Amino acid sequence: MNDRNSMGELPHGRPPQTEFDTGLDYPRLGSVTFRRGTLTENQEKLFNDNWPRLGMVLSDQLIDFDAWFGRAGHPTIVEIGSGTGTSTAAMAVHEPDTNIIAVELYKPGLAKLLGTVVREEIDNIRMVRGDGVEVLARMIPDASLKGVRIFFPDPWPKARHHKRRIVQTGTLNLIARKLIDGGVLHVATDHADYAEWIDELVNAEPQLNFKGFPWEDSPIITDRHVITKFEGKGLDKDHVIREYLWVKES
Repeated sequence: MNDRNSMGELPHGRPPQTEFDTGLDYPRLGSVTFRRGTLTENQEKLFNDNWPRLGMVLSDQLIDFDAWFGRAGHPTIVEIGSGTGTSTAAMAVHEPDTNIIAVELYKPGLAKLLGTVVREEIDNIRMVRGDGVEVLARMIPDASLKGVRIFFPDPWPKARHHKRRIVQTGTLNLIARKLIDGGVLHVATDHADYAEWIDELVNAEPQLNFKGFPWEDSPIITDRHVITKFEGKGLDKDHVIREYLWVKES
């Protein structure tokens, strides 16, 4: 297969953006400029050999979880912005009965996660290359997810860029639509201003009951067993890690 999807390539130009009619706020992307980063020769071969089985590119086709993971009836969690996948892989081995879908735009990050998945024979991770909101809106069936994770999203610190932050009233509504009853949203940030932004939105979505953090009765893992790359940087700068948990209650 030589099409873009089989090689993990996104179409050129401005990424498509769903037009929502809810009257709520959604992150608006500008022109996406990918960070520099090329795959090594070994990464390239590993990616080309395994992406057609383990990865997808953003499309308008709903994902059939059972078919993709090759097993039926297992709960599914989507992680938005998986980066290099350090915490994704570490948590997945503690959740062998759960399907994990890692969503990321940055191909070298996906390549690193894919390499870990192949080397360590982790069979419950799949990957989608694309913007997280678009993947949720266009590829994830309603009322299908046990959990959504958003760990250390880009804080877009400049005021004029706040509209690009992923945590918005519309995103919370979209996530609630995708979660099953009892499903959990878990967000973490080490950026103080972003934490204040999220604090203003914790009760914005009627279907999401804010549980704070920690929440001992959470039905999904909330103890992120390893420190992520970005969290490590935050701790080095004495940043405070803030975490948030919501449960879907219709």
